[in-house]
Amino acid sequence: MQHKTVIEPFRIKSVEPISVSTEQERTQYLKDAHYNPFLLRSDNVIIDFMTDSGTSAMSARQWAGIMEGDEAYAGSRSWERMEKEVRDLTSMRYILPTHQGRAAERIIYGHLGGKGKVFISNTHFDTTRANIEFSGATAIDIPIAEGKDTALQHPFKGNMDVAALDLLLKEHKGHVGAVILTVTNNSGGGQPVSMANAEGVAAICKRHGVLFLLDCCRIAENSWFIKHREEGMEGVTYREIAQRMFALADGAVMSAKKDALVNMGGFLALKDEALAEACINLLIITEGFATYGGLSGRDMEALAIGLQEIFDPHYLDYRIKSTLFLGMKMHEMGVPLMLPIGGHAVYVDAKKLYPHIPPEQYPGQALVCELYELAGIRTVEIGSVMFGTYNADGSLQPAPMELVRLAIPRRVYTQSHIEYVIETFAEIMKRREYIRGLKIIKEPRFLRHFTAHFEPLS
Repeated sequence: MQHKTVIEPFRIKSVEPISVSTEQERTQYLKDAHYNPFLLRSDNVIIDFMTDSGTSAMSARQWAGIMEGDEAYAGSRSWERMEKEVRDLTSMRYILPTHQGRAAERIIYGHLGGKGKVFISNTHFDTTRANIEFSGATAIDIPIAEGKDTALQHPFKGNMDVAALDLLLKEHKGHVGAVILTVTNNSGGGQPVSMANAEGVAAICKRHGVLFLLDCCRIAENSWFIKHREEGMEGVTYREIAQRMFALADGAVMSAKKDALVNMGGFLALKDEALAEACINLLIITEGFATYGGLSGRDMEALAIGLQEIFDPHYLDYRIKSTLFLGMKMHEMGVPLMLPIGGHAVYVDAKKLYPHIPPEQYPGQALVCELYELAGIRTVEIGSVMFGTYNADGSLQPAPMELVRLAIPRRVYTQSHIEYVIETFAEIMKRREYIRGLKIIKEPRFLRHFTAHFEPLS
């Protein structure tokens, strides 16, 4: 019998209590946090969809592996297990462990970057862009045109525009630090990248003699979409699809806090010996010795096991289809979304939800605040707060899209939690015309969305 219901392919053996607050309490909590959910206490959050990074529930195998962690400073057994697993997956010789993805970004982009350098991506995520720009380099996004239309149905809206890439590599010849393909394309609405697109990007980079890197933190989820949407990939396993994509690249950066199902960890994988040696020097100076790089032995054990578990077909089916369930229920009630639904998150088009709120009043942040105040649901804005810049006259240069991401932690929430979110959006739709925007009253230079202070507009 083929069941319609997609069940969680695991049993729950440990639970964590949720503190259920009132709307009146949340109004005060939000005000105390300066209308920035990053500044809320987690105890005051009911459903936490801010990020899927480091928020996964680890398996019994991972917890058992933690007990075997070898905490030796150099050459630990846990490092050997992690290195073997990453090397088998990526086919890259040089593996550098880091405490999370942005540490790997800081090392590789700090080394490759600098004033006058250019980095090109389908879409840089916030920490990637920040590390590149902090070095003095410039980050350029070239998603395909279809990826900018939230309502358009396209199987691989996360793809890079290969024609634009070819032109940019000619224009910036001798000044390109690297080309970065992010899979899945997080800032582009969690949309997948096709194998054909990765092959096209790799071929162009090889022709121009430019380094090609993968930002691979959700590569297992991306592999699911390739298997189910790309012609000729039906008979290939998810892990083999990932291995094929890694084989195209010169290196890879991974925040293992996503698809590797761990609460902390990451790595930088490279093929070139000279580049690896330079990065290892930076690793030792800033993270730790080359065989732990900021990770404990128990973290490395959990990471190695997570990289195996993430390719389980039953798990991936549950993961993608449960996200799809939330997205389609919201779509059916008229919530404007990035379509088709991605793998790790549902993205709301706040510009369409609140057409009366202009970008300079941050419609995405308005929705983020409304979701928390109404139901204790914490989400994140991916729009002009995160990616907007200022013109010379001080006016806002808006981001291409005003999105709000509902990132679903892996193996954490049940069907009733998802139903609660759906019910909340039914109320959001009823009261959307009454919602007003916000203004920024305090912000840092980089990654302002983490710590900025806001005030609601009357």
